[in-house]
Amino acid sequence: MNLGSIITAMVTPFDADLSVDEAATVSLMHHLVANGSDGLVLSGTTGEASTLTDDEKLLLFKLATQELKGTATVIAGTGSNDTAHSVHLTEKAAEYGVDAVLVVTPYYNRPPRAGIIGHVAAIAAVGVPVVLYNIPSRSVVNMDPTLIAELMQIPNVIGVKEANSEQASQTLATGANVWAGNDDLFCEVVNGGGAGVISVASHLVGPQLAAIAAAARAGNKDEALRLDRALHPLYEALFVTANPILVKAALQMTGVIPRAGLRLPLVDATPVERGILRTVLEANGITVTAQ
Repeated sequence: MNLGSIITAMVTPFDADLSVDEAATVSLMHHLVANGSDGLVLSGTTGEASTLTDDEKLLLFKLATQELKGTATVIAGTGSNDTAHSVHLTEKAAEYGVDAVLVVTPYYNRPPRAGIIGHVAAIAAVGVPVVLYNIPSRSVVNMDPTLIAELMQIPNVIGVKEANSEQASQTLATGANVWAGNDDLFCEVVNGGGAGVISVASHLVGPQLAAIAAAARAGNKDEALRLDRALHPLYEALFVTANPILVKAALQMTGVIPRAGLRLPLVDATPVERGILRTVLEANGITVTAQ
């Protein structure tokens, strides 16, 4: 199944009272699709899934499937460390007709290998295509390439978002569809024949990321590397502090979303962090319209 090369892990815009801003959410969806995104992940890490209610997550899935049908793929973040809860969210997402779900490695309770296999199998049994999400920096547990290869044998598991830079090449070697889980892994993954990237930077430089993918697909790996190197200062600036603090600030500073508010325990970007962003955004030819 082709979900696309440039998939944006979309932020969730909030109103002044930190409720979901539906109008800004819909506007952002269309903006991203018009600027290089082949698909969107809703209610992922960058979307602040950990502080969204189930009703808010389902609202995002509903809005995306209504607004984007036929124009971009919709991937619902339904993973958690509670298998029954993840199955429930996946069933609800399926009712809206999402194209796939993103399922993170269960965090905090640190399941053994058999537990991860059982967790993924239960979610995949719902019948929606599943993209695994390996991010040991947040989940503590790493899915090594041999486990990923085993999980890929489960019906409906179609690929993996790999955010462990130390094993990206080995994950590619399993033959799985691999999307880079970090922007700075994207070029390595796409030059290695991977599916693409589930990206934060694509909120701001979607067309440039699409050009990297196009160069790699055409066999011009050197050109892909050249284009990618130019974006590394932006990749780094967006992660000076915890994601999605700085990408939300950047979107507000460039007028793409009206507010950069986050729910605690995340907090707004500092003036110093915004200054770093401004410098990098302007160096990439991105117009900053607000402080």
